[in-house]
Amino acid sequence: MTQALPNSQLTDRGATAIRNAFNAYRTRFKAITRHAQSHFIDRNWQAMRVDATRRLELYRDAVDRIEAGIRQLLTDRVKDKPIWAGIKKSYSALLISNDDWELAETFFNSVTRRIFATVGVDSNIEFVNTDSDMPPGRTTSKCFRTFKGQLPNAGLIKRILADYPWMTPFQNLEYDARQAADKIKTRLQKSASPGKIDRIDIVRSIFFRGMGAYIVGRIYVGSARIPLAIALLNLPGGIVIDAVLLNEDDLSILFSFTRSHFHVEVDRPYDLILFLKSILPPKRTAELYISIGFHKHGKTELYRELLDHLSVCYEDRFDISLGQPGMVMIVFNLPNDDLVFKLIRDKFDTPKKTTRREVMEKYDLVFRHDRAGRLVDAQAFEYLKFDGACFSTRLLTQLKQGAGNMVRVEEDSIIVNHAYVERRVTPLDIFLKEADEARARNAVIDWGNAIKDLAVSNIFPGDILLKNFGVTRHDRVVFYDYDELCFLTSCNFKKLPPPSVQDDEMAAEPWFYVDDNDVFPEELQYFMELSGSLREEFLKHHADLFGVDFWQQTQDKIRAGDLPHIFPYSKHCRIKRNKKLFQNCRLGSRVRLRRIDEV
Repeated sequence: MTQALPNSQLTDRGATAIRNAFNAYRTRFKAITRHAQSHFIDRNWQAMRVDATRRLELYRDAVDRIEAGIRQLLTDRVKDKPIWAGIKKSYSALLISNDDWELAETFFNSVTRRIFATVGVDSNIEFVNTDSDMPPGRTTSKCFRTFKGQLPNAGLIKRILADYPWMTPFQNLEYDARQAADKIKTRLQKSASPGKIDRIDIVRSIFFRGMGAYIVGRIYVGSARIPLAIALLNLPGGIVIDAVLLNEDDLSILFSFTRSHFHVEVDRPYDLILFLKSILPPKRTAELYISIGFHKHGKTELYRELLDHLSVCYEDRFDISLGQPGMVMIVFNLPNDDLVFKLIRDKFDTPKKTTRREVMEKYDLVFRHDRAGRLVDAQAFEYLKFDGACFSTRLLTQLKQGAGNMVRVEEDSIIVNHAYVERRVTPLDIFLKEADEARARNAVIDWGNAIKDLAVSNIFPGDILLKNFGVTRHDRVVFYDYDELCFLTSCNFKKLPPPSVQDDEMAAEPWFYVDDNDVFPEELQYFMELSGSLREEFLKHHADLFGVDFWQQTQDKIRAGDLPHIFPYSKHCRIKRNKKLFQNCRLGSRVRLRRIDEV
């Protein structure tokens, strides 16, 4: 019986059980991550997608198992907080031997929050702040290797590539290495100290995602530190260097919050995050952890940052976000922060037919799906506790009226039972009103590209309205309203039937039967909300969106397993090559690589 065990023995057993469960999770996580290289070499893109989904499911499964085990171990004392305080102390001591101690602390928090459904935070039974700001143990090797005193030439590129265990030959390594070196030379000429490279640091592990592989590093020339990413593709004829990324903006897009997680082998994530932070200083630590697959710890980092913000929120209070009010969500943010909070309303206005559960399932779908650089990643939080003084009067009124089931007031505190937190972007309709002509025109073109990128990744947005899309700080258009989102292959794209009589077209209701999944592309143009030159610009590039052929052909490709590779970098990063040769390399492949001039 639990009561017969001394408290010290019970706490030690609990701590050991949780630590063992975490280590087992990490072992499975690393095993799946390790498969990425063989999938890249074998060009087995379907398996890569399956593994990406499998890896996302590991954490929840691990917490499910240890929750059941802990309940069995502690029985009637499972909610005894003094016991849990002892478990936490013992657990912290066990982490001295863990290189991934920060992830292990988050894992412990996941278990206690399952048991207690903690409102706000409780430092006695969870790691509100980490017990170790630095790694508890020393490492004998760095996560990167260094090349000193190098000239930016083809030889340098080949030396970098030679350190990786390639089992598939390059198509034309000499040509690619020269082209990559030329891009580096051009970049160095723009720096304060052009010429020989003082030092170049290259991460030892390759970053795999989708059909791409990326070598990440940093170049030191004098006082300049230049970020570096070498993008590789494995075509039927062999591996090619497809692009070289050499500025912070391009690498920021590569590690964007709108993209799926990288598969990169790392024993001590802390060191890799420090490296990435050195080349992407504006990136949140939370986003970097999420980008390499540790989404739960990313949430922990995000929450710790939020707690810092809330300590000074009395002057800058939460208020309703800019943009048209949503029928499904109430959205609010701190004025000087780039995060938004989204709460599901208690009731949805007509014509919305969805339910709270269905909306949550859509967000879960986005979490598991390839976001294609066009879907905003959202983190779900439960039982957030805020000081009531942090909310504006009008926001608090709207929350009470529209989301009373999700929000409650306890003395001077506001408890939010469930919320999604995501990066704030500028709603596309607002952006087009405020931007100059050139930026507005580019945004309209990219809006069409966003819809097409989502389509080839088997996502149909549902509501194709300007207000449901946003513009990032890099002027990329992304989608963030998920309540009508669905798989493209579940839609029936049809032509509008001709009216039987002239009055049919003027009728308020359709003159034909419309099923729930029926979509009539001709009607999409009526939701564009564009006029004048912007409408003309959109039609110039994307008129095919208003015909059934684009949608049906895309469905056929998806069903045939014709997976797309959506490039996470701009045309200017790519290496020039003979287009005919590049096209010939694709023959016999079911993978469609968008043409160079399409990017």
